[in-house]
Amino acid sequence: MTDTLAPLQTTDPIVQERRVVTAIPGPLSQAIHARRLAVIPGGVSSALPIYIARAHGAIVVDADGNQYIDLGSGIGVMTIGHTDEAVVAAASAQLALVTHAMFTITPYESYVRVAELLAEHTPGDFAKKTVLLNSGAEAVENAVKIARKFTGRPGVAVLEHAYHGRTNLTMAMTFKAMPYKAGFGPFAASIHHAPNSYPFRDGLSGAEAAKRTIGYLEKTVGASDLACLVVEPIQGEGGFVVPAEGYLPALQEWCSANGIVFIADEIQSGMARTGAYFASEHFGVVPDMVLTAKGIAGGLPIAGVTGRAEIMDSSHPGGLGGTFAGNPVAAAAAVAVFDAIESRNLLADGKRIEGVLLPALLALQGKYDVIGDVRGIGAMLAIELVLPGTGSTTKEPNPAAVSAITAFAAQHGVLLLSAGTFGNIIRFLPSLAITDELLRDAIGVLDDAFAAL
Repeated sequence: MTDTLAPLQTTDPIVQERRVVTAIPGPLSQAIHARRLAVIPGGVSSALPIYIARAHGAIVVDADGNQYIDLGSGIGVMTIGHTDEAVVAAASAQLALVTHAMFTITPYESYVRVAELLAEHTPGDFAKKTVLLNSGAEAVENAVKIARKFTGRPGVAVLEHAYHGRTNLTMAMTFKAMPYKAGFGPFAASIHHAPNSYPFRDGLSGAEAAKRTIGYLEKTVGASDLACLVVEPIQGEGGFVVPAEGYLPALQEWCSANGIVFIADEIQSGMARTGAYFASEHFGVVPDMVLTAKGIAGGLPIAGVTGRAEIMDSSHPGGLGGTFAGNPVAAAAAVAVFDAIESRNLLADGKRIEGVLLPALLALQGKYDVIGDVRGIGAMLAIELVLPGTGSTTKEPNPAAVSAITAFAAQHGVLLLSAGTFGNIIRFLPSLAITDELLRDAIGVLDDAFAAL
């Protein structure tokens, strides 16, 4: 076994370059995959049967020594880069001090510090409080129950194409049936899906789209029955849909006028991903609650619900918490991530990445009519693929092209993520540690992939 896994155990520095040294998947990945099939259910699927051994910066290395440019970052988790030195040091130091202490029994300072940092950096100058949790879905669940407690209302409004998680409640809130919720019902009640703003497909202005959303909710639910409206400022799994200008402010104004808690699910779009701490800032909205997870702790599991103090205080003592919620090791890592964003000016890197990647994607759109739309902000960009000749007419989704492009890229050492309700979107979530050279190299591979269609 030691010989078989020898590449897993090397400690040589990872050079930030793409390198393909075996067939993909290589023999060691294939051997691990054979073991996996015997003990892991098929429902836990993987996009590619390669097994990652090491990672640093914007490069991941598989068991066979192949090095990939990672344009997915663990679906936005590794925002400041894989195995960031400051995060590793902070988590390692905390491991030697206190590995676990349930905060609701014996509290500790790092939980408090993360809450202070979230209060400081989320939009809004009002008093805020935070409950820390384990995952994005847990953050969504707790935000909903706090909003229901605060308002005394049952209804939860979400938008078409939204993704909020895989628990029973969050499955009900998630729009797409396959693969997230088909056959797993019945689901939680009082969840209402309203039309969203999708400029490429609906052609509506922000005001027009907001009127449609609000009109739907008022007619089918009634504002007086809604506890909250949960929105992703830029939709994630739904396809990196950027709403039309004015859409989100109009929704927030309507929520404020009707006593509805306006919740921004920033689990994928937050923590410097878009060149701002939170994507809400790009749209001029100040949510009543902001949800964080993914990129907040450099790969360690932690999540947060940060909201107006009067809303957060509506829960009775003991109503919020969890055994591992706000674990001290993960909290220490989160503090290190905030420090890194500030000390290294990583917000500027989000804008730098957009400055390199967005023009390159637009140039590809000019070459290949299969690319119907290019959109996004910062290091959160996407291309929507359509059947050739339909880009400006029917815009027929082209998921087959996405499958072909992502497979080609993987064979050449570039990891891409698909997305979208119709499976026809490629999303780009590079870490802020990625260099311009790696971005250009990846674009070259992408160009070759489109040429090979």
